[in-house]
Amino acid sequence: MWKWIGVMMVTTAVAAITVGCSQQPSGTAVVIEDKVYTVTPAAVTVKAGIVTGEVTEMKVTERVEKGSGRLVSPAKLTGKLVLKNSSKDQSVRLIGGKILYIDAQGQPIKLAKERTEPTLKFSSYGAESLDPGKDATQSMEVDFPAEALKAKKLKEIRLDLVYIPSPYKEESVSFNVSIGGQ
Repeated sequence: MWKWIGVMMVTTAVAAITVGCSQQPSGTAVVIEDKVYTVTPAAVTVKAGIVTGEVTEMKVTERVEKGSGRLVSPAKLTGKLVLKNSSKDQSVRLIGGKILYIDAQGQPIKLAKERTEPTLKFSSYGAESLDPGKDATQSMEVDFPAEALKAKKLKEIRLDLVYIPSPYKEESVSFNVSIGGQ
């Protein structure tokens, strides 16, 4: 009895390995390609109160199936955001940011319901706090509205920053010391 159960288990294992390792008929491979839209200008200088900076390497990319043109991955805006604390006497704690896409009439362009609101979070170590003169770099990859890809639809991109300024002071203290009982 036990021998028969052992033989059945080995037979089942060999069958599973054979089926798992056998070549399956391959279908036609789907080729996915990135469709890149340039953003002009690709770099801009920004200023929000005591925070200045630059947004660079901006582009919009969507992934489509080659041949059919079927959308595989909706459009995303990518770029690099460098923020600098231009104050001489205040630290800045970066909280976050929100990106708005503005049309030619000055109205926000809405994202599709299933898309994520384009926000930035400054959560990497050290990036959330900027002392005077210091800077932080943040990569951006946020959803982009399909409507904004139409010709002459998008007029501007607005970045709303949220930060907390706080007084920054450097002070010195002196104290008397002696070495070896002098």
